[in-house]
Amino acid sequence: MNGVIHLDLYQMISVYLFVLILLIIVKRRGIKREREILISSVRMTLQLILTGYVLVYIFKNPSPIITISILIIMEIFSINNIYSRNKKKLTKRLKYIIALSLTFGTVSSILYFLLVVVRISPWYNPRYFIPIAGMLIGNSMTGISLGVSKLIGDMEKQKDEIEMALMLGATPKVAVKNIIDNTFDSAILPTINSMIGMGIVFLPGMMTGQILSGTSPLTAIEYQIAIMLGILGSVSITVIIFLELAYKSYFNESAQLVND
Repeated sequence: MNGVIHLDLYQMISVYLFVLILLIIVKRRGIKREREILISSVRMTLQLILTGYVLVYIFKNPSPIITISILIIMEIFSINNIYSRNKKKLTKRLKYIIALSLTFGTVSSILYFLLVVVRISPWYNPRYFIPIAGMLIGNSMTGISLGVSKLIGDMEKQKDEIEMALMLGATPKVAVKNIIDNTFDSAILPTINSMIGMGIVFLPGMMTGQILSGTSPLTAIEYQIAIMLGILGSVSITVIIFLELAYKSYFNESAQLVND
């Protein structure tokens, strides 16, 4: 079979029939998640339809102002999402560090990836800029969210050990080294696990989408490899910047542990 298979109205209806069957199974099993499944399915559909029309307009009318505006919206949404998802109270300084590390880490990674690796022209080409920026920012947001929760939790749990190390002459950086290492591991682990299973356990979504749209599997693999390495770099840089700045917010100028 050659060419792309376009899904017509009846094929799309069959997709929602599949969800309907799922809802019946969930209800009969007594799993009270029908509402969540229904709302998430409807919400996803509306969001993607709206996004599709917006992207069609943006692709037909490329503009640096529109591209930069979308990048800013992505960054603001991601930063607010990190704030809201964290159950611990964040200090103003920690919020500033989160915003700074996410913005600097993702923007530098996006520019390197687009201008050095893919070499798009013009630099604001939305067909490449928006989807790649979305993947790098989204994964970095997840990484730094995990990092924030882990850092705050471990700093509270290991307060006595840190103070003991300081009393014995350790610098703040040495006193929290294990916490920093463990936090970095927790933040980067989802990306590492995804890379390890890729191609053997599953085919990633972007690569699957490209293949289904008619792109050669070899071309899809090239982009997938580049994207995954870009995500790895973006998540790592973002989390490293965050940790390097965040642990210092727990100490005063006299290298004493403080509690805000």
